[in-house]
Amino acid sequence: MDRVMSTASCSGGKAIGLKEEPGFDGRVVLYPSNQTLKDYLSWRQADCHINNLYNTVFWALVQQSGLTPVQAQERLKGTLAGDKNEILFSQFHINYNDEPQMYRKGTVLVWQKVDEVRTQEVRLPVEMEGQRMTVTRTRTRPVPLHSDLIGDAFWKEHPDILSGEN
Repeated sequence: MDRVMSTASCSGGKAIGLKEEPGFDGRVVLYPSNQTLKDYLSWRQADCHINNLYNTVFWALVQQSGLTPVQAQERLKGTLAGDKNEILFSQFHINYNDEPQMYRKGTVLVWQKVDEVRTQEVRLPVEMEGQRMTVTRTRTRPVPLHSDLIGDAFWKEHPDILSGEN
């Protein structure tokens, strides 16, 4: 498991209260078909949504309503997505659909070609030495996306993922 060396870089904020750096689980799996891969990723995204919806309501109940974690868990036992959405909206004025996609959809990393632009001093030829120029290089980098993987739009926008040419 890779370790994130800076909690602040991971969370976008100040590292406080952690006894160790967060870890992230990564796996490499060979699926027998593109459809099986799409089905697996769709399931993972749906699971992300289910877990985030539960946690959003759970922590609203604990932090804003003053329930204990046990009481919040008991309040949510047996509820469906519609019930959770209703609790969020009626008690906390939160429309879950307005929450950032990063939380509702999760994050998928996709290798994409990215132009890197930087200004650097030119070394050659001699008559240009000492001058600064803008240089653009195209590199392939992992880019975080918060997209809907369940529908076809993502796969049409990123056909290279399934083409084997990436």
